[in-house]
Amino acid sequence: MKININDISREIKSNMILNNITLEFESGKIYGLCGHNGSGKTMLLRAIAGLIQIDKGEIVIDHQTLHQDIDYPPEMGLIIETPTFFKYYTGMENLLYLAEIRDKISKPDVLEALKRVGLDPNDKRTVAKYSLGMKQRLAIAQAIMEKPQLILLDEPTNALDQDAILQFKKIMTVEKMRNACIIIATHNYQDIDELFDEKIYLNSGKVERVEKND
Repeated sequence: MKININDISREIKSNMILNNITLEFESGKIYGLCGHNGSGKTMLLRAIAGLIQIDKGEIVIDHQTLHQDIDYPPEMGLIIETPTFFKYYTGMENLLYLAEIRDKISKPDVLEALKRVGLDPNDKRTVAKYSLGMKQRLAIAQAIMEKPQLILLDEPTNALDQDAILQFKKIMTVEKMRNACIIIATHNYQDIDELFDEKIYLNSGKVERVEKND
């Protein structure tokens, strides 16, 4: 997969949320979108995911232009801001429900995803009784369970303890090895810095600099 972001801008109420951004992403790499809250990280993820229209420029995914040739990237796993689940379903029931939408995976795949993030598939508690950390683990599970080509994660380590962060890093390394393109927005990148092949620093909707990790 190759994603070309060509000179995109988005303005909301006279504020330039994204300002002439040009970037390139490809399979088999993990990218970090770094910056303070309000720097444009989440809005850029939303744009790549096809969830917002841009005012200028284009986003091209494998030679197909978003909102012209395709509405959304194919094969996408996504966490944007705070994920919402059915409160009175178990984690397993939530993921089985989501899996039915595209009907690509079966129950064993859902079981595997839950185990990978450290959740018990047989836990009978509903999501309403989950801690914040458990909800975040469940969000990561739903993003990876279909083994998508593109994984977009907004602050995925929020509410995770150190053990869960280590587990998350192992999961992302495996996803990278199967040739996924992974883009992670974070303001607290020190915990997962070694994951990134490239760090893209955003400030006031602009790309400030790009650093490649050796």
